[in-house]
Amino acid sequence: MSDLNHKICDVFAGLVVRKDLVKTVKGNAIVPSYVLEYLLGQYCATNDEASIESGIQTVKEILAKHYVHRNEAGLIRSTIREKGRHKVIDKVSVSLNDKKDVYETEFSNLGIKKVLIDSGTVKKHPKLLVGGVWVIADVEYDHTEDKDASPWILSTIKPIQMSHFDYDGYIDARSKFNLDEWIDVLVQSIGFNPEFFGRRSKLMRLVRLIPFCERNFNLIELGPKGTGKSHIYSEFSPHGILISGGEVTVPKLFVNNSSGKLGLVGYWDTVAFDEFAGKQKKVDKALVDIMKNYMANKSFSRGVEMLGADASMAFIGNTEHSVPYMLKHSDLFDALPEKFYDSAFLDRLHFYIPGWEVDIIRGEMFSSGYGFVVDYLAEVLRHLRNQDYSDHYSEYFTISSQISTRDRDAIHKTFSGLMKILFPQGGATEAEIEEILKFSMEGRKRVKDQLFRIDSTYAEVNFSYSNKVGKEATVCTLEELEYPNYFNKTVADVGMPEAEVEPATVVPQEPLASAVPKLEPVEEELKECHLTFAENQRGVSYDSLLGAYLKGAKHITITDPYIRLFYQAKNLMELLETIIKHKAEENEVIVSLITVEDQFKGEHQREYFEKIQRSMFTVGIKFAYSFDTKGSQHARHIVTDTGWKVSLDRGLDIFQQYDINDAFSLSTRLQQYRVCKGFEVTFIKL
Repeated sequence: MSDLNHKICDVFAGLVVRKDLVKTVKGNAIVPSYVLEYLLGQYCATNDEASIESGIQTVKEILAKHYVHRNEAGLIRSTIREKGRHKVIDKVSVSLNDKKDVYETEFSNLGIKKVLIDSGTVKKHPKLLVGGVWVIADVEYDHTEDKDASPWILSTIKPIQMSHFDYDGYIDARSKFNLDEWIDVLVQSIGFNPEFFGRRSKLMRLVRLIPFCERNFNLIELGPKGTGKSHIYSEFSPHGILISGGEVTVPKLFVNNSSGKLGLVGYWDTVAFDEFAGKQKKVDKALVDIMKNYMANKSFSRGVEMLGADASMAFIGNTEHSVPYMLKHSDLFDALPEKFYDSAFLDRLHFYIPGWEVDIIRGEMFSSGYGFVVDYLAEVLRHLRNQDYSDHYSEYFTISSQISTRDRDAIHKTFSGLMKILFPQGGATEAEIEEILKFSMEGRKRVKDQLFRIDSTYAEVNFSYSNKVGKEATVCTLEELEYPNYFNKTVADVGMPEAEVEPATVVPQEPLASAVPKLEPVEEELKECHLTFAENQRGVSYDSLLGAYLKGAKHITITDPYIRLFYQAKNLMELLETIIKHKAEENEVIVSLITVEDQFKGEHQREYFEKIQRSMFTVGIKFAYSFDTKGSQHARHIVTDTGWKVSLDRGLDIFQQYDINDAFSLSTRLQQYRVCKGFEVTFIKL
C-alpha cells in the first residue's frame, strides 16, 4: 500500500474500506454503494488481506441469502411462508392508510404491500414516508382467515446507516493530514484515484459534496455524457435522493395540499434532478415558480400556510454542443428546458460546475485504495450542515463592493461548504483560503456571465477581491480566457459580424492576481515574456507554445530530469515532431537531452531513447541523450544556439493524464485537445 493508504487505515481504523471491493461483492445486486459499503464496513474495515478475503465472502453470503432480486421475489416469499421468518435486504416505503388509521409498508423488490408498521418506527425514521429507504428487515408470515388482513408481519427493521458518529474524533483525525493528503483521502472516498486528476479537477468533484453539508445550496452541472455527474447523488449518501428531472411534480417535491403530506424537500438533505437538460422536455410552469421561491427564500406555500425546508438542490444534465459553439450562438445554459431557461430561476443557482472540464470516466480512474465508508462521510457532512464557515476569509480578504447580495450569498455558501469539507478543524493558511475563495467566486461568476448574455438588464459585475493591503485580484472563468472571441457577447450579438479581438496581453505573474492568457500564435518578432496557464485549459500544444522559438536552431539542448516513463518519452517524441515541422528538409538539427536515469526502469528508459534515435536519424534529427549521474539537475529548460532559453516549470509534462491507448480520442492525436496542468513558461534572450 501507499504511505497515504497506510495513514488512512491507521488514523481512521474501522471506518475505511478498500474502494475496489464494492465491485467485487456487488455482482448482479442492484443496490447503492452506500448499502454495500455499510456491509463491507462491518466485515472488511481493515488492511489485513486475510480478514478482507474472509469479510468479502461473508458479505457475498449475506447478499446471496438476504438481498431480494425482483425475479426471485416469489421464491423469497415462499421461503418466508415455509420458515415463518426470514431476513431481507430491500428498499421499503411507508404510507398512511387514513381509512384504517395505520401505517403500511411496501417492499420494492419483494413485492408485498400493506405490511403494518408501528408509528414509533415511522417517527424515528420519517424518510420511510417519502422516496423509500434501504433496510435490513425481519419479515414474518402468519396466515389469517380475515381477507382484509395481510399475512405479512414486520418484526424488525433497521435502516442501513451508521448507528453512531464521533465528530470530535473526526476533527482530531483530520488534523493529522495536510491539505494535499486530505483532498486525496476525500477523492478516494468517493471512489476515484487521485493520481489521475489535477488540483482543480479534484475540487470540481468535491464541490458535488457541498449540497450534503450546506443547507439550501443550489448547484448545477452541465457537461458531456459519462463524466459521473449523477454518481454522488445516487450512490453516495442515504441522505440524498436522485430523481429524473421529468418525473417530479409539485406535490411530490413540496407538499400535497389535499393530503397535507410533505414532499421530498422536507425529508432529504439533497434532492438531485438527473437528466435535467433537454429543450423539448415538458415542464410544469407552476413547479418552476414554486422552485424559484424555495431556492431564494427556503420556503413554499401550502394554501395560505408557508412552510420551510433546508434541502439543497442539484441539477445535472448533458450539454448538446461544445463550449465555443454555445458561447458563439447562445450561452452555457443552452441545453435547459424552455421553462427553466428563465433568468430569475438561473439567478438562484449558487455554483455552476463546468462539466466539460470533467474527464469522461475511464476504468483506470477508479480507486483501489482506501477511503471512508461512504455512510461515515455522509454522516460527517450531515453534521456539518449545522455550522457556518462563510466568513472565514474576512481575516485576509474583502470581496468587491460591486458584488450584489445574491452573488455574495452564493459565494459565501460555496466557500462555507468547501471550508467545511477541507478544513473542518480550521487553521487554513492565507494562500489556501485564497484558493477556495477564488474557486467559489468563479462558480458564481459563470452563472452571472451567462445571465448577462441572456438578459441585458443584468449589470456587468466586477468579480474581484482585495487583500489587507488593498491589492485587488480579478476572478475570471477558464472559458472566458480560452474563448475571448465569443465570450463577451449577449444574445443580441448573435448573428452580428464578428469584431476583431486583440490578442490577450501577457503580463508577469503576480502572487495575488494571476493572469491566464489565451495562447495566441507567436509573432515573427520573438520577445521575452512570461506566460501562465491555468489547470484544465485547452488549446495548448508544443507547436503553438515553442515552435517559433525553436525555428532555425541547429543545436537544441533539453534539460529535464523527468523523461523516464513511457508517457514522458512520448512527450519528448512529440517535441521532436515540432522541431521537424520547423526545420528545412535538407538541414540537420542536433538535439541533446540531459535527464536522470530511472532507478528501477533504466533499461526501459534507454530502450525508449534508442528507438527515438533511430526514428529521428532518418529525418535529419541527430538525437543524443546523457544522464546526470549526480542527480543535481532540477531545473527544466530548453536552450537553442539561436540565443533563446525557454524555462518550463513542469518541463515537458504539461498535460493531464489521458488514455494513450484510445486511438479514437482526439487527445491522443492532437495536443490542443488535451487538458493542461497548471504551468508557467518564461522565454529569455541570452
